[in-house]
Amino acid sequence: MEETRKEPEARRRRALVGVVVSSAMDKTAVVEFVKLVPHPQYKKFVRYRKKFMAHDEANQCEVGDRVRIVETRPLSRHKRWRVQEILEKAVKA
Repeated sequence: MEETRKEPEARRRRALVGVVVSSAMDKTAVVEFVKLVPHPQYKKFVRYRKKFMAHDEANQCEVGDRVRIVETRPLSRHKRWRVQEILEKAVKA
């Protein structure tokens, strides 16, 4: 019998992919998450935006980068997320 171990529901961390909209703070990046949801009556897609403050230990994030953030313990008054990885660097013009 092979036993597959799954993480308990409480330990599973949410992960989101978003775009960095601000990196002016030290070790903090503001990441905007956009979700498209169809309107229940009109069926037109509505864009919902939510901003999260994420911990960026190495200050690697720049405005325009696509990043994956994961939930973590409270790090400060507003930070409950940390940058897990940079998926795509911003193109500089």
